[in-house]
Amino acid sequence: MSLPEFLTERVAAEIRQQMDGVLALTEQLGRQRLTADGEACVASVADAATSVSRIISAGVDLKSMVTGGVTLELEPVVLREVMDEVQDRWQPRAASVGVTLLVSFDGDPGAAAMADRKRLLQVFDGFIGEAVAAQGRGAVEAGLTAVVVAEGVRLEGRIRGPRDTGWDGQDLEQRIRSIEARLGLEVALGAMLARKVLSGMNGQVRKEANAGASDTVAFEILLSAIPDTVAEPAEDTGRAAHILVVDDNATNRMVAQSLVEMFDCTSESAEDGEEAVEAAQTGRFDLILMDIRMPRMDGIAATRAIRALPGRIGAVPIIALTANADPEDAETYLAAGMNGVVEKPMKPEHLLLALQQALDPDAAARAA
Repeated sequence: MSLPEFLTERVAAEIRQQMDGVLALTEQLGRQRLTADGEACVASVADAATSVSRIISAGVDLKSMVTGGVTLELEPVVLREVMDEVQDRWQPRAASVGVTLLVSFDGDPGAAAMADRKRLLQVFDGFIGEAVAAQGRGAVEAGLTAVVVAEGVRLEGRIRGPRDTGWDGQDLEQRIRSIEARLGLEVALGAMLARKVLSGMNGQVRKEANAGASDTVAFEILLSAIPDTVAEPAEDTGRAAHILVVDDNATNRMVAQSLVEMFDCTSESAEDGEEAVEAAQTGRFDLILMDIRMPRMDGIAATRAIRALPGRIGAVPIIALTANADPEDAETYLAAGMNGVVEKPMKPEHLLLALQQALDPDAAARAA
């Protein structure tokens, strides 16, 4: 990796991490008693931080797709739940700009297929974001039809929004530049992501003109059926535990502790490796979340020191929390005695999976 690429990735990771901290802090503020003006200010800060996070994530994802292609993480997905999530994440955003979003699903309510949930959502995010931003007021319709066929499950998505002449006579680059000029960078990145993902999934997209001043964007994707040997996803319940969060950054500690509390766990914190080793010696922790880069004693040295402690205390599960989670880095952390790695900025589902695997590996294996 060249120095410019390294700096770009590090800057992007740092910005996302700080935005996650801002969102955690605004969530805490939102629980306080504030004046109406105070609540409006907190909401505005949260909206801005969320937008920055989405832009950074979309930009990093696009760069990865351009250089390495579209990667898919297939898992059993109940397709109706995808549209439920589309509705939950987009109806409030649409309503905030005066747009009514109508979401529908046509097919067996229990229909499922092997799919990448994140990528499916990125497709809908891109087209819905474009339609909502262009609409200004009125309604946008988003629907998904799932049909079981011999080859698997055929999906047809449809997003109906305002008339768009940009499809005619524009290549992809021209169209994205046009979207950015009219609707902003976030919408343009989402639109490009949607098209890149569709291309990577061998999907097809087309525009259909409707009566009146509206168009429908339609896309088709063929997904594989769920093999008989693969169980459908079960709801994660987590496990209560007492966890030590180790990080020299106060915002990062607050974010990690907030996520831990989401899973009904309790927590304490330490600011560096030396404090972590001292706390671990008490034996009161079921698991340690360990930052890597810290003053006085870093996470790797602290892990080795804890592993040298006798008995159960020295065997406590330790998970690395780091923005440097490349395979080579992960091998270093595991060789030092850590049990897993969670990349910063942390995603709740990734942290939950790491906690489950470290606290109850047999149960996690049975659920896999």
